[in-house]
Amino acid sequence: MKKAIYALTTLLLVSACGDGTTENTMTVSGTVKGLKKGTLYLQHIPDSTLVVVDSLEINGNGDFNFQTELDSPEIFYLYLSKEDNNDLNDRIKFFGEPGNIIIHTAWNSFDTEAKISGSKSHEKLNEFLSQMSRMNKRNLEILQSGVNSEIPLDSLQIDSINRASDRNTKRGYLYAINFAINNKDSYVAPYIAISEIANANPIYLDSINNALTPDVAKSKYGKKLKEHLANLKK
Repeated sequence: MKKAIYALTTLLLVSACGDGTTENTMTVSGTVKGLKKGTLYLQHIPDSTLVVVDSLEINGNGDFNFQTELDSPEIFYLYLSKEDNNDLNDRIKFFGEPGNIIIHTAWNSFDTEAKISGSKSHEKLNEFLSQMSRMNKRNLEILQSGVNSEIPLDSLQIDSINRASDRNTKRGYLYAINFAINNKDSYVAPYIAISEIANANPIYLDSINNALTPDVAKSKYGKKLKEHLANLKK
């Protein structure tokens, strides 16, 4: 019995290694409904330049599959170059991490209707962006209240609108700071700090940095946050 168990364990290990995946492998697969011809690109920004990780020619079938090894979770893009006499090319942004990430979308609503599953980091980022979108919408409404006024506003009314806009902006900053600290074990936390509130008071950014769990602090965006803070303190 022990020999049989050992043999089975060995077989499973060989099978796992045989498919070329490791614990750091990210597989991105899915379907672009209605896509007959075009090219899909998996992209990311390792430093400051957008780089193509892999590409796939689509010819008659919108199914796709990409595999890549990750140093740590980070933002990726699925870019579609369509051959449909339409100059608009589309890009889906998602938070990549090891494991299987599934993306389903359609060729004519590529970036707006994409359904992404399999990435906890992406789910967390969506949670943050949804709330920030509501705050940004509110800020736009505040500013438009002055622009759409049929009667010219006096200086007091303009000041009131500006103060309301400033308060809403500050709420957005505080929400981002609290979200990052409350999700210190998510790779999204340092990403929010450097992409959304990089110009916030260094005291708040330092609080986020100090709260990060060890694994997150060692990630790509954890290192970038630490580097950003070091530059601010020079």
